[in-house]
Amino acid sequence: MKSSVQGAAHVFGDNLDTDQIYPGKYLELAREEDIKRHAMEGADPDFVKNFNAGDIIVGGTNFGCGSSREHAIITLKAIGTSAILAESFARIFYRNGINLGIPLLVCPGIKSAIVNGDALEIDLEKGSISNRTQKTELTFQPVSDYVKEILENGGIKALVRKQLSSR
Repeated sequence: MKSSVQGAAHVFGDNLDTDQIYPGKYLELAREEDIKRHAMEGADPDFVKNFNAGDIIVGGTNFGCGSSREHAIITLKAIGTSAILAESFARIFYRNGINLGIPLLVCPGIKSAIVNGDALEIDLEKGSISNRTQKTELTFQPVSDYVKEILENGGIKALVRKQLSSR
């Protein structure tokens, strides 16, 4: 995990569900290359065209609600999402994201402080978000040491492999 990430903001509203993040009609796709073409298609059909690897997704409350399918987070990882900031996350989506190595950061007030295209820099060590476009600073809720360890290792599978190999 990098100690800081930067990218353009892509802002969405409240209750963005997993079917908007990755529509269920594509569930038969299994290859990451095929899956990533449909990222956020249910919310913004042009999202993939406008997203650059390293960009940051911003949401409101209950981001990732709906089903527990991993495809939703797999597609966001596959397109190179560096972080997801939201007022709050659905529990299973949050855990899936952390397990796959994407920082999901809870930041009260984020939805009203960021607009599409803002240049953001997130310092994961300090817990700060710098909006370089609007010249403002925000903070996010700290993550636990265990979550940091998962993220530093690139996901839960990589962490478990590391732990097993050191025995």
